[in-house]
Amino acid sequence: MSKANSGTSTPVTGPHLLLKRQLAELRKHPVDGFSAGLVDDSNLLEWEILIIGPPDTVYEGGFFKARLKFPPEYPLLPPKMTFITQMWHPNIYPNGDVCISILHPPGNDEYGYEDAGERWLPVHTIETILLSVISLLSSDTPNTDSPANIDAAKEVREDIQAYRKRVRRLVRRSAEEAFD
Repeated sequence: MSKANSGTSTPVTGPHLLLKRQLAELRKHPVDGFSAGLVDDSNLLEWEILIIGPPDTVYEGGFFKARLKFPPEYPLLPPKMTFITQMWHPNIYPNGDVCISILHPPGNDEYGYEDAGERWLPVHTIETILLSVISLLSSDTPNTDSPANIDAAKEVREDIQAYRKRVRRLVRRSAEEAFD
């Protein structure tokens, strides 16, 4: 079923065609708040992302680089998103991995935090993923119920001003690095 794609080493399969179509759509109709493209034109399974800090949030003015890595089973399984830019958020692991419901494998949550409908569904697109991440960053008080970064969650609960100050420092650093 797969054919070689002329000029690239990526086979043309269902997931690759879907990602190619989503990339073309984002190039044709860019969405405010982020840009997305391939890390390497020969690999549709790894994307580079730039999220612009949402206005009127502590992340405003920031430029946050990330990677989206798609499994060969995409869209049946979700991609993994990892920030390359240092982040400080209860729902982003210290290594940059994003922990949001729509990036969790489909089905029931064994811990009971999420309904199956909140988790990955094959109808999600790169756009819906990135808009969810932007929404995550837009929250004035991040969700600390099941944190990926326990220290960030503790700081949100105990000293929200210190949390915001730390985020603002990272925002400044991200803006400086974006123009280096």
